Amino acid sequence: MQIKRPKKTTSSIILQNKRVRYEYCIEKEFEAGLSLHGWEVKSLRAGKASINDSYVLLKNGEAYLFGATFSPLTVTSSHTICDPMRIRKLLLNKTELNLLIKQKNHDGYTILALSLYWKKVWIKVKIGIAKGKKKYDKREDLKKRDWQLDKARIIKYYGK
Repeated sequence: MQIKRPKKTTSSIILQNKRVRYEYCIEKEFEAGLSLHGWEVKSLRAGKASINDSYVLLKNGEAYLFGATFSPLTVTSSHTICDPMRIRKLLLNKTELNLLIKQKNHDGYTILALSLYWKKVWIKVKIGIAKGKKKYDKREDLKKRDWQLDKARIIKYYGK
C-alpha cells in the first residue's frame, strides 16, 4: 500500500527586494531563469544571499544580473573559487530580450531584480522595468498605506 504525500507548492519565495517597490514605479515584470553554480544554490538554500542593490545589465544581446550577493558557505569545496559578487547570466527568450533592450533605451528606465524564488526545481528571478519615483509620489504611497491601515482598524473596531 502506497502512502500519498501531500503536494508541495510549486513556487516559494526565497528573497524579495522590498525597497524597489518604494523607490520605483514598476512598469512591466518578467520571469527569468538564473544560471548558477552549485555552491550558489547551496547558499540560497541556507538563506545567505541578497538581491538588494542589484540590477540587470544588457550587453551583446544578453542579460546579466549585477550586484546580487551570494555568500559562500564554509563547507563548500576548496577547489572551487567562490566569487560572491559574480555577474550571473539571466535566461530569457529572444522576444523578451528585445523588449527589454527597447524599453531600456527610454530615458529614466532601469531594469531591477524584484524577487528570487523556486519554481518547481528551478530558481527564477522576477525582474521589472522600473522608473524612479519622485519624492511626492513616495509621500502619496505612504498616505495610501496609512489610510488602508486606519480603515482596517476602524472596520475591525466597529465590526464587533
